[in-house]
Amino acid sequence: MTPRPHASRPPGAQLVGADVPGSDEILTGDALAFIAELQRRYGPEREGLLARRAARQAEIDAGASLDFPAETAAIRAYASWRVAEGPADLLDRRVEITGPAEPKMMINALNSGARVFMADLEDALSPTWANVIGAQRALHEAVRGRLAFDAPDGRRYRLAERAATLLVRPRGWHLEEAHLLVDGTPVSASLFDFGLYLFWNGHERLARGTAPYFYLPKLQSHLEARLWNEVFLWSQAALGIPRGSIRATVLIETIHAAFEMDEILWELREHSAGLNAGRWDYLFSCIKTLRSRADTVLPDRAQLTMTVPFMRAYTELLVRTCHRRGAHAIGGMSAFIPSRRDAAVNDVAMARVRDDKERESRDGFDGTWVAHPDLVPLATSVFDGVLGAAPHQRERLREDVSVSAADLVDLRVVGGAVTEAGVRLNVSVALQYLAAWLSGNGAAAINNLMEDAATAEISRSQLWQWRVQGLLTADRYLEIRDDELLRLGGPGAGRLADAASLLDDLVLDDAFVEFLTLRAYPLLG
Repeated sequence: MTPRPHASRPPGAQLVGADVPGSDEILTGDALAFIAELQRRYGPEREGLLARRAARQAEIDAGASLDFPAETAAIRAYASWRVAEGPADLLDRRVEITGPAEPKMMINALNSGARVFMADLEDALSPTWANVIGAQRALHEAVRGRLAFDAPDGRRYRLAERAATLLVRPRGWHLEEAHLLVDGTPVSASLFDFGLYLFWNGHERLARGTAPYFYLPKLQSHLEARLWNEVFLWSQAALGIPRGSIRATVLIETIHAAFEMDEILWELREHSAGLNAGRWDYLFSCIKTLRSRADTVLPDRAQLTMTVPFMRAYTELLVRTCHRRGAHAIGGMSAFIPSRRDAAVNDVAMARVRDDKERESRDGFDGTWVAHPDLVPLATSVFDGVLGAAPHQRERLREDVSVSAADLVDLRVVGGAVTEAGVRLNVSVALQYLAAWLSGNGAAAINNLMEDAATAEISRSQLWQWRVQGLLTADRYLEIRDDELLRLGGPGAGRLADAASLLDDLVLDDAFVEFLTLRAYPLLG
């Protein structure tokens, strides 16, 4: 990519690549200056925290154990502190729908009847430059009630008068946005996504009786939450937004963060809107973090349900921690896609979603996630049955829950096994998702499930671990990969050839790649 001129570009900020629709509206000089200042202030600390992640992984690879941090024991033990009370439009979150920040999906989600819509700039959005800027443009229009989409078939999509409360998920601390350089260095994708949204929409949200709300992904420690809090404080002051207006829900989707839930809430306490059980990335994190240990090899992905002991421990601890601190506990994603054409598929999807949401509501969660508008009525009815007219069930303190460090790291699954069917499923799903992602689609319908990057991460990390632990040879992996590639149409179909090459790198590399998006991003073009 080559630098391109920009008439109002601030000193030190350099846009790279071609103009895309919306860039002239979104990437103004003032907006870029705000992003550049965020990067200069907080980029070095971000780099230090990423180095800390790598050092911690090296310790674990060398045999160090995971435990609740001794240095923050006082925060966990101190009983009286609570997070700030939530704003009115975040008190009732019984059903939340998620999806990429793309106009048609956003309109359908905002109109779905869910209490909350999380517009995703992270795992469900393939970060092509056109997608990234298009997402910011769509958010700008949605906040002002003007978002519209006219389909090629003539159907018109418009926002209803009453829409779900909007939350935005920026990309994680580990990612960069290569299309904007600040002082010669790619800007943090987290700061880029957050900063542009807040710059353009913070005051507008307040003027409309709400505020800028966020989901924060893939945190590994309370220090990473502290950095976000520092970003919030400075940004509010710089833009003249009242302190505490920003509210953030943290996704507990790394095994590291499961040991620091109290501390994460503490760091964000004046900006906190609760925690969410990001179950699929959590499974990926368990595999990734403990990948070198023979006693933590997980079985086929299909056997990793939310009822296995280590997942029960994690989710019940999340509810207990949140409610003790007056925070919302939001349940995980149900990825099933109901079918309007196949009654049998639809019946299975509905039954599985109902079971999942009944378990979460019984466990004390205040709300849950779904991926499709047709699931909103079902999930709402389940939570209505527990909550009634109450907005949440934070009074359920779950003092019966006691979770030890051993409970969180004991990944044994009774009766679990690694099978050829499991290998084939992981290969097929990874190939399909990577091909879709490389084609610009980060939310892909695969096997009647709506998948994002988390599923591909689980699939390729299991394949890597099974190979390293001697359960799958490289030759056998390649044979199965060839079989599944042909079943999907062969290497000439779409971007399957690139997907296969990328998957080979991820599975056969001696070193584990921390996030597949780091390896895949340069291939987007």
